[in-house]
Amino acid sequence: MLGGFVRKLAGVLALAALVLSVPANALADKSEERQLQRALDRLTSKIKGGPPGASVLLRRGEKQTFLTSGRANLETNSKFGPNKSMRLASTSKAYSGAVALTLVDEGLLELDDTIGEKLPDLPDAWSAVTLGQVLQHRGGVPNYTTDPDFIEYFSENLTEEGITIPELIDFVADEPLEYTPGTSFKYSNTDNLIVALFAEQATGLTYRQLLQRQVFDPLELSRTDLPPGVSFFGPKIRGYDLLPLQDITECCSMAFVSASGGLVSTPFELMDFMRNYAGGKMFSAGVREQQFAFKGNEGNTSEPPGPGLNSAGLGVFRYESRCGTVFGHTGNFPGYTQFAATNRSGRKALSFSVNRQIAPDAPGRLAQDVFPTLREDYELAVCALLD
Repeated sequence: MLGGFVRKLAGVLALAALVLSVPANALADKSEERQLQRALDRLTSKIKGGPPGASVLLRRGEKQTFLTSGRANLETNSKFGPNKSMRLASTSKAYSGAVALTLVDEGLLELDDTIGEKLPDLPDAWSAVTLGQVLQHRGGVPNYTTDPDFIEYFSENLTEEGITIPELIDFVADEPLEYTPGTSFKYSNTDNLIVALFAEQATGLTYRQLLQRQVFDPLELSRTDLPPGVSFFGPKIRGYDLLPLQDITECCSMAFVSASGGLVSTPFELMDFMRNYAGGKMFSAGVREQQFAFKGNEGNTSEPPGPGLNSAGLGVFRYESRCGTVFGHTGNFPGYTQFAATNRSGRKALSFSVNRQIAPDAPGRLAQDVFPTLREDYELAVCALLD
């Protein structure tokens, strides 16, 4: 009897030693990942109006975890994959930030450069607005995507490839600034078009060439691009919208959003870009200090809002969640909603992708039920990343 008890006791002690040998944070990681997986499954299958599919790619040091739920293609029933292509929506704005800030670091641009000095073809009323202000949405430049004439033109010419950045800006060129530059904040898609023009003027290169030279090549992003039209490389995470759900992956030409939302990439390359860009690996500490100028901009949100308290920097947002702080950008476009973020060192980063446009200003349930759920899931993803 005693011998059996000793053997059982030895077994129990060995098991306890095994459990204790596993780091506590590793056990927590698994728990947070399970919660996040359940949340993704609920989002894609139990929330009416939710997206067909979703994925979260987490990188912690050298370890990567890819969680997915639902479908990337309703016709083939294929799942999301970390190397499948998708539209980045307004996370594209972080890439225009990367182009501009690397040029600032090289001395080809200054954050105090004004529209009047560098871009005299733009309206005189905007001449005092600086590069730094448009990077932070504090210039007061009106938003062209809400202009009625643009909306009408876009709806009638969805697949046009030839429209240029100056022609997009022309839709609001007769409008005054909405406030004195530097005194307020208002998210404007026009801002990033102006950032692209600043970069083109400073270098003589096209914005697409600058993306390649300043961002894609240095970071080895071979599956990231700014396509001029409706098509892009595959295999794809297809985008859906309307009811019943319709495939709108190639509904619209990216020329209409360009530097404000036109990029395509993959979950892996979006995550990898963000850990380098917001993680401080693309330019000097001095430029990064200016990029991270969040003081006085608390509560200024990306569109759609990210998790926790949002604050605007230069081409980047700070998200203060219940589990800690990350830096990144969100975005939404017909068929897609994106969130990518990193911790300050860039060692921990994530990309969160769904294949339906979900935002707080969407109609009906999308705003009332789906977006609040998605935003809660963003916070779960941050907790899984940082725990």
